[in-house]
Amino acid sequence: MNIDSAKSAFLQECHELLSDMESALLELEQDTANPDLINAIFRAAHTIKGTGGIFGFDKVVEFTHVAENVLDRVRANELHIDAELIAVLLEARDYIGVLVELAVTDQQPGQDVLQTGQKLLAALQAHLQAETVTQPGEVERHELVETEPLVRREGQGVQNDNWHISLRFGPAVLAQGMDPLSFLRYLSRLGEIVHVTTVADRLPAFAELDPEQCYLGFEIDLAAETSKEDIENTFEFVREDCELRILPPQASIHKYVEFIQEIDMPELKIGEILVQGQALTEKELEAALAIQHGAQHEAAAPSGDAGIPIGEVLVREHMVHREVVDAAVEKQQTLRSSVGAKSIRVDAAKLDNLINLIGEMVIAGAGSTLNAYSTGDSALIESVSTLNRLVEEVRDSALRLRMVQIGETFNRFQRVVRDVSKELNKEIKLVITGAETELDKTVVEKIGDPLMHLVRNAMDHGIEAAEVRVKHGKPAAGTLRLNAYHDSGSIVIEVSDDGAGLDRERILRKAIAKGLVTEDVQLDDQEIYNLIFEPGFSTADSVTNLSGRGVGMDVVRRNIEALRGQVELDSRPNAGTMFRVRMPLTLAIIDGFQVGVDHSAFVIPLDMVLECVEMNVSHQETSAKRNYINLRGEVLPFIRLRELFKVGGVAPRRENVVVVQYGGNKAGLVVDRLLGELQTVIKPLGRIFSHVKGVSGSTILGNGAVALILDVPGLVQEVTSMESRAVNSAA
Repeated sequence: MNIDSAKSAFLQECHELLSDMESALLELEQDTANPDLINAIFRAAHTIKGTGGIFGFDKVVEFTHVAENVLDRVRANELHIDAELIAVLLEARDYIGVLVELAVTDQQPGQDVLQTGQKLLAALQAHLQAETVTQPGEVERHELVETEPLVRREGQGVQNDNWHISLRFGPAVLAQGMDPLSFLRYLSRLGEIVHVTTVADRLPAFAELDPEQCYLGFEIDLAAETSKEDIENTFEFVREDCELRILPPQASIHKYVEFIQEIDMPELKIGEILVQGQALTEKELEAALAIQHGAQHEAAAPSGDAGIPIGEVLVREHMVHREVVDAAVEKQQTLRSSVGAKSIRVDAAKLDNLINLIGEMVIAGAGSTLNAYSTGDSALIESVSTLNRLVEEVRDSALRLRMVQIGETFNRFQRVVRDVSKELNKEIKLVITGAETELDKTVVEKIGDPLMHLVRNAMDHGIEAAEVRVKHGKPAAGTLRLNAYHDSGSIVIEVSDDGAGLDRERILRKAIAKGLVTEDVQLDDQEIYNLIFEPGFSTADSVTNLSGRGVGMDVVRRNIEALRGQVELDSRPNAGTMFRVRMPLTLAIIDGFQVGVDHSAFVIPLDMVLECVEMNVSHQETSAKRNYINLRGEVLPFIRLRELFKVGGVAPRRENVVVVQYGGNKAGLVVDRLLGELQTVIKPLGRIFSHVKGVSGSTILGNGAVALILDVPGLVQEVTSMESRAVNSAA
């Protein structure tokens, strides 16, 4: 790992911490007395400051330190949290994100960024200078710092006011791009480094020296009013690549005995270091060594304590309290039980490469299957079948690795709704359901912008002002809902509001004025509502920061369709509007159903296939007049792929109908042959074919031929629209 990858990891961690910080601040607006939320915000800021200091990102550290001080006063009940302070902290959170981005990319903040920082620093300093708000009779809470031992035997206390830190860096620290001295520089921010001894006890012979390995260690005495946690956080970024031991000020002599026993150095050498750093006096060192030798002697001799847990011995000897031992045992058990729950981070590019390789395996497996069947060798066919089954399991496992919950995307809109509602002077609450619904991470990454347009549109155009809502018998506060669920192999995301709904007549007038439709055209409500997706269409009377420029809804539809999805809308006057976005679960590999028309092959997503029926004589007689058949008493509109794609050849006497379903609507696809299921690796079409209707992609078959993947949502919509137009014209 080099410095660039370390910075990348730091940036990713900051994004997560800032996201957690924002969520906690928004929750804190509703529950200002929740100490868990306050502590979570403080920890996020503290971690960013500490890790930023390790990299030498001074601007990040300096600004975050002020915000951390404000949060520390809130934690200590010295500062009251209110809407004004939360607003400042939210802006500070945004500014920290900007500073981190600039620092990681080695850019200097511009004048506008610096001015924003000065304003925020002034606002934070104003809160720091506010008077303590501890109420009469309320006990002021202070952070508990480890400045003294739990118990100390009389005459065995070490009267030293400094922290002693023993640090040994691992050999790989330099190769990972870390500078050991940068950690010491950051440590000096916590207090004064009284004494430092450089230890090179692990230095090999000169001929065996490796310039890329680190052999350094340090014995440090630090005078600081801090906590053990703060010191540990200083070395958090290399915590797993170093040995760290910390002795608090005025620790018991037994703590120093344990320390001398653990350090991999001759005892007199470490003793000299402790004396030089004023951690121990010479007499205290002699006492510690005597206790150590006595303990070793007792360990060698038979003991009545054999087999008794050390905790019981400490309690019996009055060295610690029973509650302390119980708490330590419980904590150890918790740590052991959580070992198996650890997870690892995997670079997204590596995961994408894995999916691509599995896709190539799927294609190669299909070719092997065809070759095996052509030989007629049953043993070979069985082996290839087993191999394909394993490849399918690997494919499913790999795709599950890319599945993420949509809740993280939904939670980002908490801040958006808060800020926009204040800007519009509307009271709007956000309700999220289905946050646990999973879909491919690629889809999640690309759906964010379209959803942002829909959310902003709902707040600006959909939800009315409070006085208008009250006049119509509604609650003053509007409700915006985000919901997600799975349906027929797709994910459905709903953005709905309880506002005024779409104004049918106003939309029609605007469309006529812009020349989108003629005055004599006959359109139903749904067709009129769909006009809002036309480029340049807007019903806003004035341009605002949110809308009015006629750019947005057409972009939403275009971006969603580029992801092989569709957007639908449903609106009712004075009841609200719902936008329903349907997306595929994955954009990589799907289970498909292969069909043939003459010499052409097509693939239908298997999740959308309900059944296959033969088009018998009665069906053909009915379909000669109208494009529908009677499917067990149900009218099923259909479309012939031969006619749709202008495939040559003559239709066979016995055709087949593949019944598909999407969004609650059924339709039939008439084909010549049913070729069975296959794993389908989705290959995007070139730009020249991007506007071809009825096709969402392509795939490579086992014989090397290319098959088109059908756009079932688009075909279903086309079939139902054709049938609707036919019914209207007949009437």
